[in-house]
Amino acid sequence: MHRFMPHQPDLNINNPLVRNEIHKVIGFWLELGLSGFRIDAVPFVIEQVGGDHPAVADPHDYLRDIRGFAQRRRGDCMLLAEANEPLEKIAAFFGDQHGDQMNMLFSFVTNQALYLSFVRGSAKPVVEALRALPPIPAGAQWANFIKNHDEATLDKLTDEQRDEVFEAFAPEPSMRLFGRGIRRRFPNMVDGDRGRLEHAYSLLFSLPGTPVLFYGEEIGLGDNPDMKGREAVRPPMHWSGEHAAGFTTAREVDLPRKLVRDGPFGYRSLNVEEQRGDSNSLLNWMERAIRVRKEWPAFGWGAWEVLDAGNESVLAHLATWDGSSVLAVHNFAGEPARITVQLPADAVDGRWRHIFGPGDGEVPEFRERRLAVELPPYGYHWFGGREGV
Repeated sequence: MHRFMPHQPDLNINNPLVRNEIHKVIGFWLELGLSGFRIDAVPFVIEQVGGDHPAVADPHDYLRDIRGFAQRRRGDCMLLAEANEPLEKIAAFFGDQHGDQMNMLFSFVTNQALYLSFVRGSAKPVVEALRALPPIPAGAQWANFIKNHDEATLDKLTDEQRDEVFEAFAPEPSMRLFGRGIRRRFPNMVDGDRGRLEHAYSLLFSLPGTPVLFYGEEIGLGDNPDMKGREAVRPPMHWSGEHAAGFTTAREVDLPRKLVRDGPFGYRSLNVEEQRGDSNSLLNWMERAIRVRKEWPAFGWGAWEVLDAGNESVLAHLATWDGSSVLAVHNFAGEPARITVQLPADAVDGRWRHIFGPGDGEVPEFRERRLAVELPPYGYHWFGGREGV
């Protein structure tokens, strides 16, 4: 009665006693102050075997049960679910138009399109993925990510597309898993290239939805290929360059998950302590990106549209909400790209200004609601405007 590993037996969620025990676990952690839960492999949680139980008629009833209990205990409790399902099935896990099940779902479709866009140097796969996403209930959100704690799955791509990504980001068979995924962290995939890292995470923070970071991404943490399977992307966090990366006082040889010790991703040169003191570090860049995004909530809440940039390498998208608009432009190519973007009539009429971008180079400006600029390889910029300001 297991779905994954033999030592992980399935639970009969149709049994009221089982539901009560799970409620107790949820209530315990909410009492300790947690803000919510990530629900793993949610389609398999509600998967039914046999048709002789009345609950089988509506397996999603259990997700409404979890949502109802959790939010009665804490009104702002958030449920983020992993449901790597086809597009025609995915919206059901939000609760369709009612929005009474999961608050957020990981957007695997967007994530996999990002990898294809990174490899091709073209914004087209991401644009197609964003436009293909089904409508979601008010208050629900897509959770965007570059990497999570498993392999970077590419199951939604065609065989040919997957081979393209493998060739670029996982050229050796040992870097792949299950025939569909990459067991590497993104910094390793791009050889620690700072320009490509900034480009990727600038996209993450500006795409429609909510950005999700996997621990260590904020410093460019690498993977450990010597670990088996998925464990390769789960090394201990690098807090400092001291013993065991400041993670523990235990002997390094005793750690069940081995440290990344040597090379450009080793903990002696890549750690939180070093980057906190460096104003140009990736950690400080991440903090600035997060701060600016919070100042412009249209990124997450706004009605969005993709604008014509006159260049297939560049994604230009606009989001408008509550009297403010934001525009983000990103060049996926490893060569310069000249673009021209005209703001549509529904963008706000206030003064537009540059709000985030690379720390060096000329800052582009709008002229008569029109942006004309040459973006460097993997270049990016955010702009914002507010009514009457």
